[in-house]
Amino acid sequence: MNRTEIQKKLSVVTSKLLREKGFISPVDVFIQIGCLDSSDYEAWRLGRVPYLEAVIKGSLSRINFIMATLRRNSLRGGLKPSWTAYRSWGKSGRKELRFSKSGMPHIEEAYATHFVKKQTNSALTEKALIWNLNPQAR
Repeated sequence: MNRTEIQKKLSVVTSKLLREKGFISPVDVFIQIGCLDSSDYEAWRLGRVPYLEAVIKGSLSRINFIMATLRRNSLRGGLKPSWTAYRSWGKSGRKELRFSKSGMPHIEEAYATHFVKKQTNSALTEKALIWNLNPQAR
């Protein structure tokens, strides 16, 4: 997939996640666009994988492009960034999970940031969010 195809796919996936869940998370995006298998995600959540990037398909350049595009489009769409703790599942204790091999704080924070709809009752705002997240809707 080239960058244009990734952007088109991101637009569709993020609009769908926003409608269904009311927020967009990088992990959900990677699963929806086919870069992360659900079974690999579960293995990471259970602590069987040392860091999430080990099981995401694609180069770090592609992953960074997806993350940057997701953040830029979400902020332009009026979504609010919200940090979310990711802790392991299972009985072995709920330890904090790593997303990247480097473990650098700004990278870990980027993966753990969800983009949430701002609370509003206006249907007009809903249309504006989808409009900004989906350039093909223009």
